[in-house]
Amino acid sequence: MAGEDTPGETDARGRKLPHRYNETMYRIETEQEADGRWIAEVPELPGVLVYGATREEAVRKAQTLSLRVLADRLENGEALPEVQAVFKLVA
Repeated sequence: MAGEDTPGETDARGRKLPHRYNETMYRIETEQEADGRWIAEVPELPGVLVYGATREEAVRKAQTLSLRVLADRLENGEALPEVQAVFKLVA
C-alpha cells in the first residue's frame, strides 16, 4: 500500500523511506571527451545531454536542462514520482 514502509529501503542516513519514495530520481552520467570537454547526460530524460569545459560545468548544465524538462512536464500535466533527491552524480 502506498505510504507504507518497505523493508530494506533506507536513505543515506539509514532512515527508512516511505514506499512511494525513491532515493534519487535521475542519474547524471559524465565522461571526458578526447578533446578535453566533458559530457553530462541524464539517461532517463531523453535529450538531456550537454557539454562543459569542466565536469562541474557539464553537471550544472545537465541539472539546469533537466529541471527545465521536468518543469515542462509538470506544466503539461504529466505526473512525476515523489523523490527525496532529484540527482545522483555518477562517474
